[in-house]
Amino acid sequence: MKTYTGELDTGRARGAATAPAGVTGYRHPSYAASLAGFGEPRHLAGCDGWVLERPIGTTGHRDAMGPYPLFFCGDWRRVAGDLADLAGDLVSVVVVTGPFCGAAPALAGGCFDRVVHFKDHYVADLARPPERFVRASHRSHARRALRDVRVEIVDAPWERLGTWRRLFDNLVRRHSISGIRAFSEAAFAEQLRVPGLVMFEAAVGTEVVGLDLWYVQGDVAYGHLAAFSDLGYEVGASYATKWTMLNEFYGKLRWVDLAGTAGLVGGVVDGLARFKAGWATGTRPAYLASRVLQPVVYRELAHRRGATGAPPYFPEYRRGEFA
Repeated sequence: MKTYTGELDTGRARGAATAPAGVTGYRHPSYAASLAGFGEPRHLAGCDGWVLERPIGTTGHRDAMGPYPLFFCGDWRRVAGDLADLAGDLVSVVVVTGPFCGAAPALAGGCFDRVVHFKDHYVADLARPPERFVRASHRSHARRALRDVRVEIVDAPWERLGTWRRLFDNLVRRHSISGIRAFSEAAFAEQLRVPGLVMFEAAVGTEVVGLDLWYVQGDVAYGHLAAFSDLGYEVGASYATKWTMLNEFYGKLRWVDLAGTAGLVGGVVDGLARFKAGWATGTRPAYLASRVLQPVVYRELAHRRGATGAPPYFPEYRRGEFA
């Protein structure tokens, strides 16, 4: 497999750090910097992780959330100390830890007040070749698609920014995506340069009909985003890119994380869930971890918001912001 490297200026991120050798993907400082439009990136120096610091309306208070979609760090044993250091500045912090983040719920529980099962991610164990575990119907769709679709790895993903925006805009229209999940042009301009990005391009003739983006971190490939044109949907380009991706990573990585279903609620069995399950060998949980850093202020803000506490949402004073 190719070596995916590159550097990006992250000087505008608060506490900007130089990435240690081998740090790629969601753990790289440039990924946190790409989300600066949604919060001020703040480096947690002890654990070498990142959060996004945000104002809480016009209250004068601030809180933090982990970078979307997952929080990573270099040393979970030092997270508790970093969070304690935030208590003088921030009201609360919430992050999502993924199946391969390196933190068991028990360890994360030592850092956070509350750790709950968020949703399951579909994962593929590449100890076996893809033809041994991919669902037969998916293999059939992939073979059919590959008669018309050519899939290649893009050497310079940042050169596809315009194409990516066109395809992603189609995805946004189809699924009414908004908020941080819709990212921004500035975010994508930086994300396409993050070390560890692998971009699979699907084309019919000379027309690009799909791009499938993955971040490689250690022995895991994380599915970041994929978008297709109307023609791409018609010819089943998503089957072609997923089949090519699994075969590209087989023998080079151990795991593929296809992520979970869309939305804030896990366990939804829809078309996307069935599609991802067909490529997977099983599921692994992602967890929502939260901590109140300033209890008195937190209760006051929650009271102003009229929070009821049922069903649980964190932080309560932001209930509904991602609905």
